[in-house]
Amino acid sequence: MNFFSLGLRNLLLRKWRTALLLAGYGLGVATMIVLLSIGEALVLQASDEKLIGGGNITVLPEGIDVEVMKTGGLGGMFFSIDHSRFIHRQLLAAPRLETVVAAAAPQITGKLLYMTAGSRVIPVLASGEIPSLSSAVGAAPWIVAGEWSDADADRRWASPTARELRDEIDHFHVPPTEVRGDSTWAEWHYFNVLWPGGNKWAFVSFIVGGAVPGGRWGGQVLVTLHEVGQPVRRFVSNQLPAAVSFSTTHADVRIGGSSVSVMQDGRYRALIRAVEEGTGSPLKMDVEIAPSPNAFFPGAALGGSAVVSGYVVPALRADATGRVCVGRKCEMLESVQSYHDHNWGVWRDVAWEWGEARAGGYTLLYGRLLAAGVADQPLFLYIVDSLGFVGLFRPKKIDYTDGRTVMVDGRAVRVPSHAMMSDVRGADAVTIELDIDDAAATDTRRSAGSRPGSLGGRYFVQLKGSARLTGRIAGRPLSGTGQGFFETYR
Repeated sequence: MNFFSLGLRNLLLRKWRTALLLAGYGLGVATMIVLLSIGEALVLQASDEKLIGGGNITVLPEGIDVEVMKTGGLGGMFFSIDHSRFIHRQLLAAPRLETVVAAAAPQITGKLLYMTAGSRVIPVLASGEIPSLSSAVGAAPWIVAGEWSDADADRRWASPTARELRDEIDHFHVPPTEVRGDSTWAEWHYFNVLWPGGNKWAFVSFIVGGAVPGGRWGGQVLVTLHEVGQPVRRFVSNQLPAAVSFSTTHADVRIGGSSVSVMQDGRYRALIRAVEEGTGSPLKMDVEIAPSPNAFFPGAALGGSAVVSGYVVPALRADATGRVCVGRKCEMLESVQSYHDHNWGVWRDVAWEWGEARAGGYTLLYGRLLAAGVADQPLFLYIVDSLGFVGLFRPKKIDYTDGRTVMVDGRAVRVPSHAMMSDVRGADAVTIELDIDDAAATDTRRSAGSRPGSLGGRYFVQLKGSARLTGRIAGRPLSGTGQGFFETYR
């Protein structure tokens, strides 16, 4: 008796058992076929240059479905990577990774755009990349005819000169439509300069404010000189619009006889002419601020009906050299600690926590904006070293110890003597401790349009002290101490 006869007799005698056995066998074979097909599809996708864009690793926005990108579904139409230039320069193509990353290339494929031709609006799909970088990762297209090479805009995107970088992130702005005409609009370059020994320092602001550009507005240069154990000295120069010039494409600004200009090597030159309030004593400053390479914060901006605010730090770590004269007394500064940032927005019902400091070979920046109509957020804590970006943390709060007292208009105000913040993100952790050795407070009710109220407090407090950094990132310990400046409200 052969196997065929045995199977046939079993089918005739045990019909349902045999049918069930055959069904199970068929289901098993079908499952294996499906699994093999999926495996083959994964291998093909992994080899698809249109998916991976050349190279060995593809970086995509968080939450993007790779299959949606392949099929062109609705979920892949409107994604973008915020601060893509910073990510390319400071993360993917950063000096820190030059031993493990041969090349990094930005690419975008199939972006939905709308082209207007007369009265017609035509949807189009557009792609973009930088020729030299795509070639470097082996993703250059086959050129049938003509030339495919970098334009000057491609070069500026990937590797701008020092001046081009400052102009890119540090230019001035015109108020957006939703706040056009708001009298509390203000934008300014801010510098601080710390004298040797740490007992004297200056805060310098070049401010453009008011209903820019069609209403009542103007410019102000404000310098406050601070010295441990001495009253704060305040120097001002107020100017009408005819004496103010600023640019939405360059970082240069002029307010009366004072100016900020960026030199070709990326250094800032600040020429300042102001007069002391109360005494009329003249102040003259001619200072060059040299930013350290790779030490900058690319910026953050809020926009909408609740609040418009922007902030960028082109020189998180810098050295200042020049001369400062008050009356006939002049002092020379040589490569002293300095810092520069840029702020813009509407400053009604707005307050903040902020600070910057050196900590050995590291430089840190922290902050948080408090504004009516905007939900409370954790602080950001941003750390760089000589190679650029090191890490970003989000401490929930700063724990202050109000152990100092300052006098404001004859009233005693308690201000911080110590502060601490910390955060843990996976295996990374960081702690910052601030020890305050000087403080000054200003009554915010003196400033028109500035009403922090319950947001921050009545008094704006400027602090100077030391910062101590401890922690670890990527298994590497962090440690350092240095001087810095901090701001809060009471």
